[in-house]
Amino acid sequence: MVQSERLTQQDQLYRLALALAIFTVAYNLAEGIIATIVGFEDETIALFGFGLDSFIEMISGIGIAHMIFRLNRNPMHKRDTFERNALRITGYSFYLLTAGLVLGAILVTYIGKKPQTTFWGIVISIVSILIMLALLYGKLHVGKKLNSDAIIADANCTRICIYMSLILLTSSAVYHFTDFSYIDAIGTLGLAWFAFKEGKECFEKANSDKYCTCD
Repeated sequence: MVQSERLTQQDQLYRLALALAIFTVAYNLAEGIIATIVGFEDETIALFGFGLDSFIEMISGIGIAHMIFRLNRNPMHKRDTFERNALRITGYSFYLLTAGLVLGAILVTYIGKKPQTTFWGIVISIVSILIMLALLYGKLHVGKKLNSDAIIADANCTRICIYMSLILLTSSAVYHFTDFSYIDAIGTLGLAWFAFKEGKECFEKANSDKYCTCD
């Protein structure tokens, strides 16, 4: 009876972990669409790049959802081919994004292009920080309850999304209040650095069975 109740509670926790992963995918899709459209219209490369990053995070989230489904069936089973391929695709996407952000930052600096406004960058980054903080603590709670290194590692990786949101918030706010022309490009380079780190970590995970490469 006790074992049956324990299994039921474990199943409930895995369902919650899966729900958080699916919400992460859906949120990143919505954030990516809004950020890229508004970033393009407002001519702010930092916000546009942030939106592209959200699409890549969505791909990563699909791999995480698959991982949770696998762990629920067999917690001792190692990372499968689907997860490794998803990690490699995500890694290559992050590297392409890094190159695009760096080139974009150089181009807008060279031609002296300034954003029309960064107001929406402030709004989107604040919403992102709040959502990601809630996801971070939710995933940590579930991961600790399940004693799952994989889910805890995924929660810790959410911190990178928070850092990128803080970069967007800082660059958007500085431009909004000071009109400092180079801050959009500087913020873009900051996003590029974290995109490169995420790409590197994806390949490290794809080539091993470790989960905690992004603490």
